[in-house]
Amino acid sequence: MGMLSEKLRNLYTRAEADALYLECDFLRRYVTGFYSTDGYVILDGEVCVFVADARYYEAAERALQGSGITLCEGAYPKALELLKKYRTLAVPYPFTNVSSFERLKAEGFGLKDGMPALKQAMLIKTEREISLIRSACSMAEEALLKLLPALKEGMTESEVAALLEYEMRRAGAEGTSFDTICAFGENGSVPHHETGLRKLKFGDPVLLDFGCKTQGYCSDITRTFLFGDDKKHEDFKKLYAEVYTAHELVKEKLVSGMTGREADAIARDYFESKNLAQYFTHSLGHGIGLQIHEYPVLSPKSEEALQDGMVFSDEPGLYIAGKAGIRIEDSCTLKDGKAVSFMTKTERNLVIL
Repeated sequence: MGMLSEKLRNLYTRAEADALYLECDFLRRYVTGFYSTDGYVILDGEVCVFVADARYYEAAERALQGSGITLCEGAYPKALELLKKYRTLAVPYPFTNVSSFERLKAEGFGLKDGMPALKQAMLIKTEREISLIRSACSMAEEALLKLLPALKEGMTESEVAALLEYEMRRAGAEGTSFDTICAFGENGSVPHHETGLRKLKFGDPVLLDFGCKTQGYCSDITRTFLFGDDKKHEDFKKLYAEVYTAHELVKEKLVSGMTGREADAIARDYFESKNLAQYFTHSLGHGIGLQIHEYPVLSPKSEEALQDGMVFSDEPGLYIAGKAGIRIEDSCTLKDGKAVSFMTKTERNLVIL
């Protein structure tokens, strides 16, 4: 037992099967700390084995040194050979495809869902995970500060998104956490607008929702600006002030022990009091980690209690169809019972470029 870290021992105990078996890339990375597009992880009460083929073996050998994880060269047949001594396997149902599931069934294994155990473990981030997320947030903010002076009339949404992604890479990111959303003017009214060829005009609202990764861990940030003041956006400015108030209210009032629903209600009730709740069309936030949408969920349906060490977004927004959308989003963590933002370099107040 000495070989396994406490994290892995707890994970195995929670899985309640002879072994936890993983094929999915981000879950393999969560357990081993090593990223590969292919490979197999088998965790029982004694050992954690990572099966890697020749493409990854050398890198895995370096990365896993001293980790207590056993490396084994091979592919699926090798994993299957190692699994033969177990009867029941915990596999993560939401991240296991049907053919893989059927293949294991045909081999005679009893299968159960390992996702609840993984989710439980992933909910609370370690100090290392928090520092990686902080670093990814810092890179995203640096990129934004570099981008803003470069915005010019006539640029397309795609060009702006490309520049932002380039600046994140330059800041040290290993890639984006999701497809960058850049929405000009009326396009902002679609919360997940698909970045396109709309050109930037003087007076346009600009919504940027983006993030990057470091060692697999994601950041997520949204800022909404006005590209010059054409004096025709007075209503927009009033709505912006309401979104800003809701965003800050969440940071002020969210405490450990609250449910996701109670957190969401901080912003939703505020909008309700201003007769704006019908324009807040998504939930307040989502967990952030190796995936951009993780647990906990901060939504009207979530009864999950929020605890110290969790990481999530605070992203209230208002969307007026065909006109504009406003969202202000920070990645936050719960520390000493209070919400603390990772975003320290960029303005949340309305910036007019």
